[in-house]
Amino acid sequence: MFIDEATIYVRGGDGGCGVVAFRKEKYIPYGGPSGGDGGRGGNVYLTVDTNLNTLLSFKYKNHFHAVSGKAGYKKNQTGKSADDLYIKVPPGTIIKDPESNEILCDLTDRRQRLLLVRGGRGGRGNARFPTSTNQAPRRAERGEMGEERTLKLELKLLADAAIIGYPNAGKSTLISRVSAAKPKIADYPFTTLSPNLGVVKLAEDRTAVFADIPGLIEGAHKGTGLGYQFLRHIERTKLLIHVLSLSDIKEDKPLEHYYLINKELSLYNSMLAELPQIVAGNKIDLPCAREIKDKVEEECKKIGVNFYPISAATGEGLSGLLKRVTEILLQKIDGIKDEIKEDEIKNIFLPKKITRELSIEIIDNRYIVSGDMIEKKVFMTYVDNEECLRYLQKYLYRSGVIEALEKKGIKDGDTVMIADYEFSYSKDLIKREFINKE
Repeated sequence: MFIDEATIYVRGGDGGCGVVAFRKEKYIPYGGPSGGDGGRGGNVYLTVDTNLNTLLSFKYKNHFHAVSGKAGYKKNQTGKSADDLYIKVPPGTIIKDPESNEILCDLTDRRQRLLLVRGGRGGRGNARFPTSTNQAPRRAERGEMGEERTLKLELKLLADAAIIGYPNAGKSTLISRVSAAKPKIADYPFTTLSPNLGVVKLAEDRTAVFADIPGLIEGAHKGTGLGYQFLRHIERTKLLIHVLSLSDIKEDKPLEHYYLINKELSLYNSMLAELPQIVAGNKIDLPCAREIKDKVEEECKKIGVNFYPISAATGEGLSGLLKRVTEILLQKIDGIKDEIKEDEIKNIFLPKKITRELSIEIIDNRYIVSGDMIEKKVFMTYVDNEECLRYLQKYLYRSGVIEALEKKGIKDGDTVMIADYEFSYSKDLIKREFINKE
């Protein structure tokens, strides 16, 4: 099955939690805080795998969550950081924003490594928080939440040569002849409902990827027939092999189908009109085709396009066609190394997401507080730890969250929700803890 679009959800691993611990060793009665930091959560990357040519795997799994870091240990030991998660995609994969459809990245080189989301940092242990007035803090942090993102993947095949033509021209038969591909073949239009790929041997140590593109018809650039979802697979090719069915050609308009399809290519993307083309006149084994062959060849000479009469069914003329294809492609195809060294990897990054600012919404007498910074702070707080909770209250006051709530009309006893946690508002507590101490 050929799948060329997918939507995935990715999330980095959460950071490991910092811990509260104290040195308890013989002859050291007051050893002080020794809680270690948590380890970093795993990042999520996309890498290019040249052995893949479809996004089929994402049909069965489209949620990816990296492993979280380990919690810290006593004796000031840091928890183990998590391994990164690598997701493989075929070359030619485009990453888009699912809402705006903006192209964020284009993966065409197997040396590219794209960072999708970062893992959260580890929370700090209590060994990080002693002060002159609090030398035995019982405060620590939970690990930071990993980043999350929903992304759209779209595949544009990286074929060296694309076989194009009207429906039932013999494209699938041709690719089955010159490669090991086994496409569905039948004598009716639109047999091919998705691109077929085949590897063709050009020389002793060189191969090329051929793509059999489903039949194009007039109006294809607007989505007519099988539509523009297949036209994009022609954009990256180095050569177009234009198959004409000689048995369907009108004597007064020998290149009618050729011109119609090229018009569609040009309307979809003007750059496609500049790609080199070879015309393969198929079905030469039929008597009616032999009669029209010379007329088609003459017209091709007038427009400067190479013409090769072939029979994809019997194999007649294929050697001459492949010889010319080989000459063109060998000038364009670069050799590929078997291994990639670490210093050859190109790390690339997605544009950063827009940070959500502080906002407050009142629903059913509950004050819903949202915003990236405040939610991150609450997530990293041990809310069942009195000292940690007091520090969070101080942060809410000093960062202006309390003031914003008061402007919204909050009263004693009202519920405040932040990052799935509920708190009860108390003006007296805030006044006693913070205002009177400033």
